[in-house]
Amino acid sequence: MSQQTVLVIDDERDIRELLTITLGRMDLKVEAVGTVGEARRALSERSYDLCFTDMRLPDGNGQEVIELIAAGHPDTPVAMITAYGNVDAAVNALKAGAFDFVSKPVDIQMLRQLVRTALRLADEKRSGAAAKGAGSSDRLIGDSPAMQLVRSTIGKLARNQAPVYIAGESGVGKELVARLIHEQGPRATGPFVPVNCGAIPSELMESEFFGHRKGSFTGAVNDKEGLFQAAHGGTLFLDEVAELPLHMQVKLLRAIQEKAVRPIGGRDEVPVDVRILSATHKNLAGLVEQGQFRQDLFYRINVIELRVPPLRERRGDVPLLSNFILRQLAAKSGSAPGSLMPAALASLESYDFPGNVRELENILERAMAMSDGETIDVSDLMLPQRSSRSDMPPLPQAGQAAAAAPTTAAPTQHPGDGGLDDYISNLERTAIIKALEESRYNKTAAAKKLGITFRALRYKLKKLGID
Repeated sequence: MSQQTVLVIDDERDIRELLTITLGRMDLKVEAVGTVGEARRALSERSYDLCFTDMRLPDGNGQEVIELIAAGHPDTPVAMITAYGNVDAAVNALKAGAFDFVSKPVDIQMLRQLVRTALRLADEKRSGAAAKGAGSSDRLIGDSPAMQLVRSTIGKLARNQAPVYIAGESGVGKELVARLIHEQGPRATGPFVPVNCGAIPSELMESEFFGHRKGSFTGAVNDKEGLFQAAHGGTLFLDEVAELPLHMQVKLLRAIQEKAVRPIGGRDEVPVDVRILSATHKNLAGLVEQGQFRQDLFYRINVIELRVPPLRERRGDVPLLSNFILRQLAAKSGSAPGSLMPAALASLESYDFPGNVRELENILERAMAMSDGETIDVSDLMLPQRSSRSDMPPLPQAGQAAAAAPTTAAPTQHPGDGGLDDYISNLERTAIIKALEESRYNKTAAAKKLGITFRALRYKLKKLGID
């Protein structure tokens, strides 16, 4: 295999020499120049496996070099060399197509890790492995134009290290999109660490993200690595990032900018090589305007935004999604896949799905349990009716098991108190217990009294935790 080559563009002689020596020890051939003009000549004569360029050059700037390489050598990763703390320049470079950035003074350990990642990406592109890996997006079900655009964008985003903000409603599949970006990129062999920012208690956040040293606080009986260290060499996915309290937003911003973290009780910062992907169902820009989310952090994690469309904007994908989900449910239960009657499919296609794909999964799982055989009809779906009042949640259709509950059950509870699911579950639980008591706990008789199948009753008993 021929020796891999790197082009370094920087007007500072010390930086050129440092990179030449460091990369040379990695068995790379380095060519170093000091101006945009010299870079143009070098790129016109040959191609390189990797390029480093300074932001400010005597006859131009690094942005020109990035655009030049993107146009003439799209398979060559480019890393921007920026002044210490110059976040705006780094963000602009990533938006222009840079693979990653290096801050001065250059951290040799981080530089080597960046080089290994970049060269792995270049190898994958040339071997076609990246295109082959795109097949993993088959898990992103749908042929609609909206989903074709999402898949195409994922392929592009996987090629660089820019932070990506994934926007979309609850249940659209934001974590799946994040996983696909990770799996199709050069970090695929590294860890993918998802974290729900809203599920971590505020007082434990710093320890969870950055780790701690033994004895740093009461209960710290051992050293513990944080999520950043666990994701080293891979991807850290910050789900529901809008839930981060302001004090953690400050610390997170520093960790992302400096590519280093300081464990609680530790003296020194620990370098971390992590790509940041984030998501939330909330309007993050609106939270910035309200002062509930830091603007500097918003711009740092939102270098590129990818919107995942809700299910109501791609209704044509409902049949494909439904068949896929039914096959999965059948494989899990060991039974034959269920099939949707035409009327049931039409009902699903006309439904708005406020809970998106996650809600579709729940509806089909419930329908499989409620159906008499392997065919699912409209009555098995139990879709909520549309309410004429926008401020009222939908209620179950007449004839459902929940409607069998007496009107006096749970008089003080309303759908808005604990959510529609909790409300319906309580109604169902009341109706089932009443039917069991009246039938002396004969499940077959209770199912008949409720107007559902014995299999459906067993499913309900298990789901509602009724012993």
